[in-house]
Order: sequence, then C-alpha cells, then structure tokens
Amino acid sequence: MQRTPLYKAHLAAAGRMVDFSGWEMPINYGSQIEEHHQVRRDAGMFDVSHMTVVDVLGANTRTFLACLLANDISRLVEPGKALYSCMLNEQGGVIDDLIVYFLEDDRFRLVVNAATRDKDLAWLQRQAQGFSIEVLERRNLAMIAVQGPAARDKALGVLPAELSAAAAELAAFFATESGEWFVARTGYTGEDGFEITLPADAATELWQQLQDAGVKPCGLGARDTLRLEAGMNLYGQDMDESVSPLESALGWTVAMKDGRDFIGRPALEAQKNAGLQVRLVGLVLEDKGILRLGQTVTTADGSGITTSGGFSPTLERAIAFARIPVGSATECTVDVRGKQLKARIVKPPFARNGQACAGVL
Repeated sequence: MQRTPLYKAHLAAAGRMVDFSGWEMPINYGSQIEEHHQVRRDAGMFDVSHMTVVDVLGANTRTFLACLLANDISRLVEPGKALYSCMLNEQGGVIDDLIVYFLEDDRFRLVVNAATRDKDLAWLQRQAQGFSIEVLERRNLAMIAVQGPAARDKALGVLPAELSAAAAELAAFFATESGEWFVARTGYTGEDGFEITLPADAATELWQQLQDAGVKPCGLGARDTLRLEAGMNLYGQDMDESVSPLESALGWTVAMKDGRDFIGRPALEAQKNAGLQVRLVGLVLEDKGILRLGQTVTTADGSGITTSGGFSPTLERAIAFARIPVGSATECTVDVRGKQLKARIVKPPFARNGQACAGVL
C-alpha cells in the first residue's frame, strides 16, 4: 500500500483511511456531509498527492500532444494555460482524462489519474517513440487541492510571497510556477480554488499552515459527492476504454474541425456518421431512495444503467449519472432494490458555486 507525504497528518486529524487504487487515503475525517458543505460554503482541502504528474519535454512536444490528445492543443499559447482532454485508444475509447498545462514551447505538464498510472505511463512512452521527447514522471512532488468560495483568499495568505502575488492574478484554468512550486486555478469540485503542486518534503508544513488559516481537511468521500454535483466524470465509472467521449457527455473536449490526425479520430468520425446509440445524462430521483453505480434505468427509449450516484447534500436528494439510449425521454424509472423509483432526466451540472443549478430542482 502506498502512502502520500501527508499520511501522518491524516492520522493526526483522525482521518478514516481506506484503500484507493493502492493508496492509503482518507475517506473522511468524521462527517462526509459536513466536509461537503465546508467546500460549498467556505474552504476545504484535499490531499491529491496520489495523482500522477508527468512532464513532457522536448522540441517536438506540441506535435506529440496534438497527436495524443482529442482536444485542440493549439489553444495553449499563453504560458500556464490549461486544457482538459481525453487520451484515446485507436477504437475511440477513453484511456484516461487529464489536464495538460503549457509551460514553455518544449515543456508541458500532464496531470493524470492515480488509478490509471501504470497504463498511462506505458501508453505515453509507447506513443512518444519517434518524437524525440522525454516523458518524465515527477514522483518527488505532492499536491494539495484547496477548494471553496474562500479557498483562494485563504491559500494566498500562506503561499510564499512571490508565488502568492502571481497566483492572485491567475484566471480560471491557468497556472503559475516558482521553482518546484506550481499553483493552478483548477479543481474537481465545482468551486473556485487552487491545486498546489510542491516538493513532497514541503507538503506537511503547507497543510498545517492552511489548516491554521481555517481550511478544513476533507476526504475522498466529499470529493466524490462534490464532483458528482458539479457534473464531472469519474474515470472507470462514467467513462473508460469501452466508451468514447461522445458517449460520455464529453463531446465538448473533442476538436475535429482542424483536420488533426489524433489517435482515435477515425473511430469517432465513424461513430458520429453512424449515429450515437447512447448518451450520458444526469438523473434526479423524485422518490425516496439512494442512487448508486450499476442500477438499471428504464426510459421510453429503452434501458440503461447508472454509472455514478449518491446523495447530494446541496440538493438534499439522490442524483446520478446514467448511460441511456439516445432519445427524447425526460423521465425514467430506476430499479432500486427491486422497486421502480421515478427520476427526472436532466443535464448536469447539478450544483456549482455553492448553489443548485437551474432546471435540476
């Protein structure tokens, strides 16, 4: 079992530790719902040091990434600019979703999922052959996500002065760096904030400084309910190598107007020409019950299955993602322990910036 540099800090804060993709991580520090509300209403922090940071180096890096990623890498022209994209196989399936940052013409940074580390690195090394670039995993770094309406102000107060001044000027989906410190205005909660990458040996001190500033530790349980409310997919549930971005509500991350020959493009074009058969939607449960992964959904257009689900503390009701047949249905039923419960089909997100989104209540 692997442990992050903040493992002892989690134990000191009474974190309930669980196995997450081979990492011993805190699921919560007491109340998952309180941690959820803490992020929606103030500021919370997550240890995300299990995420995989990869620097791609060399003069041909941009050409390589243009082939590797489904989104349009040419949009990255300002240093620090970030782009969300999927990395596809030849069949158009999602190997992983990631964020790519443009740092310099010969230096980009990828942040990929912990659960897919080994296959991602193997795929990157395989595809890099012939491009004369270096794929460098940064295992010496830790990462802390500080999220919530008060997150930026509280984080800026404890960051090193020069870095704090630069971070204060960041627009959304931009990053700044100072030595090995890297601050990005990104996140996985639907709230504003920073994801701070820093040397592993500096992580515990920053964690304590953030805690002293009123940023509460939060576990992976709240991170999951927050991302679900925010309409953000979870790899391995809402998409994987068996489905395309077009079938996973991620068509907006696929750029095909530029004629780029990226991996998986022919398969996506064939899928579009044939017509999509399924779509990923949001569900809001109208009856009492809990929505979970793997429940059968019945609509007027056919049956599907929930891919993520849970109780929404912000909406105070159960919500889910589901992959269902393409059609015009706006209502459905979900099989919850043998009972057919009524649900509405909606377009995520369910909640962002502390409030429920229009059309989901």
